[in-house]
Amino acid sequence: MIDFFVSIGEAIMWPLYHLTSGILIVFHTLFAEKLAMPAGVSWALSIIGLTVVIRTLLIPLFVKQIKNSRNMQLLQPKVKELQKKYGHDRERLTQETMKLYKETGTNPLASCLPLILQMPIFLALFRTLDQAAKHKQVGFLTDDHVGSDPESLSESVIFGLAQISDAFLSTGVDLSTQITTAGLVVLMTITTFTTQRQLMRKNMPESALTGQYAQQQKILLYVLPVVFAVGGIFFPVGVLLYWSTSNLWTMGQQFYVIRNNPTPGTPAFDAKTARDAAKHGGRGATAVTDVIAMESEDLKPKAAPRVQPKKQTRSQRKGGKRGTRPALPE
Repeated sequence: MIDFFVSIGEAIMWPLYHLTSGILIVFHTLFAEKLAMPAGVSWALSIIGLTVVIRTLLIPLFVKQIKNSRNMQLLQPKVKELQKKYGHDRERLTQETMKLYKETGTNPLASCLPLILQMPIFLALFRTLDQAAKHKQVGFLTDDHVGSDPESLSESVIFGLAQISDAFLSTGVDLSTQITTAGLVVLMTITTFTTQRQLMRKNMPESALTGQYAQQQKILLYVLPVVFAVGGIFFPVGVLLYWSTSNLWTMGQQFYVIRNNPTPGTPAFDAKTARDAAKHGGRGATAVTDVIAMESEDLKPKAAPRVQPKKQTRSQRKGGKRGTRPALPE
């Protein structure tokens, strides 16, 4: 039975093994053969290239994530009102909250989509490096591709310190490998914490800093870095490089969005208002006010369309008059 589920899992991941290894080989061919870079540098840059490709493809989902996260923050005052009104009835509170989200086009789960969709790629890369370390063929990494075979990937030395397929707890690793992996784990942890903290301190209104949503954000702020720190000691150097690069991308992307399109009522929004006012000689404040109005208008529940009365024909109007004419006294 276990073998059956393992075979199903392998069948599901098979396309991702080919996708991941194929992108790695394309970048490796460019860096190693066209630019004549050393194998370790070439494979490291190939993993970074894989990260950039995946994150570029996820940009539309990131935009959706930002929109839903903003709506969740702006809706917190209304959610608190529902909690006060239906706090005694959990079922009714859930129904009314879901109704509010539906009317405003908000999906609470959309904020997790980029992370969830990255996990299969993460697992595929982990499996690719693990198989390469055992000199086994995986995806497009076969012995037929000289210089792009499993052995070339697994034995490439990154930073001149550690092999790409080594992990902190791998058997027989030296101190330089442990220092390299520990440094990447620390980088991965810091970037995760900084990204979440940047979101909470600069792009969350005061009304969203209390309540259930705020508690969830605080839990993520402290729990996620710990999870990555503990799990990171089991990850190969190549996987740590992928995740650290992805975190740096997220941090930079989020910084750009917060600076240029902040949530109304937040410190980042006030800072942008001041910059726009200084840049346009006070005219920026009008544009900012318009943005607030638009955001508020978008979150208003959509009213049902007004039903227009049907136009009656001449015979219908006459019939109605005859039906309503009072009887004459005798």
